[in-house]
Amino acid sequence: MSKRSVLTAAFVLMAGVFAPLYAQAPVPDHAEIVRWSIITAGFALGIAAGLGALGQGRAIASAVEAIARNPSASGDIRGALILGLVLIESLVIYVLAISLILFFVPPFGS
Repeated sequence: MSKRSVLTAAFVLMAGVFAPLYAQAPVPDHAEIVRWSIITAGFALGIAAGLGALGQGRAIASAVEAIARNPSASGDIRGALILGLVLIESLVIYVLAISLILFFVPPFGS
């Protein structure tokens, strides 16, 4: 086969692959986007809450173990634990705020 016939076959193959991209119908309204933004927000909140709970559980378990090993340092450990739990929970609250924005504010201003 010559180089020209290989290039022609490659262009025909590419045209056949990429032609459906230009044949799609336009989206009639934003209902589909709104539906997917709500689904995405729900999944994001579920994942953030689950992973936040796992992180908090590990932090509490480590703090209890540290207090059991060294009871005289319980005040310092407790302070660091509370600060860590607050930071972990704030990340989940940020995801909740973003999810509520996705729930109640229509995308693209309409």
